[in-house]
Amino acid sequence: MNVLLLGAGGREHALALALSKSPDLTRLIVVPGNPGTAAIAENVSLSLDDHAGLLALARQRAVELVVVGPEAPLVAGIADLFRDAGIPVFGPSAAAAQLEGSKSFTKDLCRAFAIPTAAYETFTDAEAAKTYVRQGAFPVVIKADGLAAGKGVIIAADVTEAESALDDIFGGLFGGAGARVVIEDFLEGEELSFFALCDGTRALPFASAQDHKRVGEGDIGPNTGGMGAVSPAPSMTPTLEGAILERIIRPTLAGMAARGMPFQGVLFAGLMVDPNGDPQLIEYNVRFGDPEAEVMLPRLDQDLLALLQSCAEGALPEWPLRFQDDVALGVVMAARGYPEAPETGTPIVSLPADNDTVTVFHAGTREADQGLVAAGGRVLVVTARGATAEQAQARAYAAVDAVDWPGGFCRRDIGWRAIARERAKAAQAEQ
Repeated sequence: MNVLLLGAGGREHALALALSKSPDLTRLIVVPGNPGTAAIAENVSLSLDDHAGLLALARQRAVELVVVGPEAPLVAGIADLFRDAGIPVFGPSAAAAQLEGSKSFTKDLCRAFAIPTAAYETFTDAEAAKTYVRQGAFPVVIKADGLAAGKGVIIAADVTEAESALDDIFGGLFGGAGARVVIEDFLEGEELSFFALCDGTRALPFASAQDHKRVGEGDIGPNTGGMGAVSPAPSMTPTLEGAILERIIRPTLAGMAARGMPFQGVLFAGLMVDPNGDPQLIEYNVRFGDPEAEVMLPRLDQDLLALLQSCAEGALPEWPLRFQDDVALGVVMAARGYPEAPETGTPIVSLPADNDTVTVFHAGTREADQGLVAAGGRVLVVTARGATAEQAQARAYAAVDAVDWPGGFCRRDIGWRAIARERAKAAQAEQ
């Protein structure tokens, strides 16, 4: 089978690596790809905004399945383009991609179909929004409605911070994504990410992960696109998975179908699990997460291509998916200055070789005359697997320390919640 994969980040490197293992794969083409995907597939330099060029490429190369990595092309309708041309595609329609493209759309869906989420209001006027926050409790969560590369969320501790955030967002901090603002109650608990493959009517649980959004150790500093992740999420249990499916995922699929927008692709639920163990939806994404993909996909113990094809064809299997019974932990190496002003172009002198337990994913790199250089904010994701989170963390940071890149930095505490749980469980067992 000839497959076209769209995207250029660490998620796409992880997808390409998993797809390349399928016995059914004939050719894998990645647009535009990165130096990591170039080692396992054919990169083609095209803009993801060039829909006509992408369709012409797919026809020329007899592509039988398109896999869309990032969210922006999905929101722009790239999946509709290929479906209308008769080419199967893994990814939702533009209408269904509103689940990520508009936070107010998702919140309204939750309200209509009794999906548990934080109380909220939506605003298009800064003064009306300020009046609302002055009357509420703190902290409060302020979100740009549209796509903001994972950075459009501000948690305000008081009125001053809230008003400043509203001024920034309505003033263009996140561009057009901030023309509408959603203000939510702050949810207490522990966050996790849950992924389900969807074929329009059915949902098949995929995997869970826990991201580390803040730039600094101890979860301090501004939000980022993610500084590292661990899979499975430390708080995930079979009981919790069942609650997520019954209260959140399946009602969402039913609601989207009822609105004439059946969802096909991967549904990524960002969740808060409250102190009582009940899940509430924070937000939806309509693609694999990044860096979550880099810790989930290495654990997958079956053919990813066959799964994505069945999803695109509306025929997901009935049986549960198989994953390795271990833990994967990924550490993001970011460019100095990230997330505000990352320094690009700094040389990456050398990388450790991949092995059975460690993989270095390219997230923001490019080849230059002097060799490999940083080409973004989040540049590498160093993922390791182990029997425990503690073992996976030790292996990941040993590989991080073998990366020769003076222009990079990382958090040194990725997986701390998972390790704390393991240690507490071990201590309890000794009593």
